[in-house]
Amino acid sequence: MTRMGDVLAGIHSTWEFDTDSVLIRFERGIRTPKLFQALGERRIPYEALSSVELAPGSRKGTVVLHALPRPGADPLVEAAAGQLRPAADPYRLVLPAERESLASYYAGELRAALGPEAGEEADRHLVAAPSAPLQFKAYDGKVSFDGKIVGFRWFWTGASSAKWKAGDQSFPVSELAGVEWSSPETTGGHLRLLRRGADGEPERVDRGEVDQDPASVVFGPGYGLVHESLPLAAAVLEAVRASEPDDRGPVDRGAGKRRAAPGDIADRIRHLGELRDSGLVTDEEFTAKKRELLAEL
Repeated sequence: MTRMGDVLAGIHSTWEFDTDSVLIRFERGIRTPKLFQALGERRIPYEALSSVELAPGSRKGTVVLHALPRPGADPLVEAAAGQLRPAADPYRLVLPAERESLASYYAGELRAALGPEAGEEADRHLVAAPSAPLQFKAYDGKVSFDGKIVGFRWFWTGASSAKWKAGDQSFPVSELAGVEWSSPETTGGHLRLLRRGADGEPERVDRGEVDQDPASVVFGPGYGLVHESLPLAAAVLEAVRASEPDDRGPVDRGAGKRRAAPGDIADRIRHLGELRDSGLVTDEEFTAKKRELLAEL
């Protein structure tokens, strides 16, 4: 890979290459996309990337170095679900056309640094989400996230009678299965929390329109803006994934039941302990899950 500290400066952002990752620093300025300003900077491990492209830019006299993350590697991209405009894509570095040769060199270096699993979906987040606490104003309420609990406080000027009847809401991360973010730049923009059912799987019930669902907030002109709502959605998604112990393991197909290697069990119990120490699972949940894991030996 390139020498540690190599820098490629573009329009709105600068990429600083390290031995195992690239640090993307976003500029602050009136012309810089607000999402970039909200993100500040992001460190992207090379193992989080699936491919690298170099193509002419949409603006005359520019080229674009575009690194594509692996599916599931970045909670921000996962939450956005393909809804970001190209100009707001944090993985695009726009450069003057005269730097095309330099951009081509770095594109080749990045391709050479891609991991052996570049073509596969990531089994965990490899890029950090924006840090909590985060909050924003939707049309019908204020949303806040402190790292453990998502809170909705309704506005009397925008909330439906159904939401007023339900009252302000608090959703612990442990009760959530995911987040549904629909861009405020499209009709029907909203943020909806996907709750976990009694079996641990996402609820499959149809909760109707988002303006009637107390587990959702509605966006609108000036409300739930991308640079405010998407970072929060990504942070919640990251916390939800972190609260889910990795219960995968080798399967003994001959016996028809799951059997895990002792090393895998030890790693999973150690991960559970970290979740307990950070407050994401209770002592009771830790003990119960540890008992389940030991039973797999």
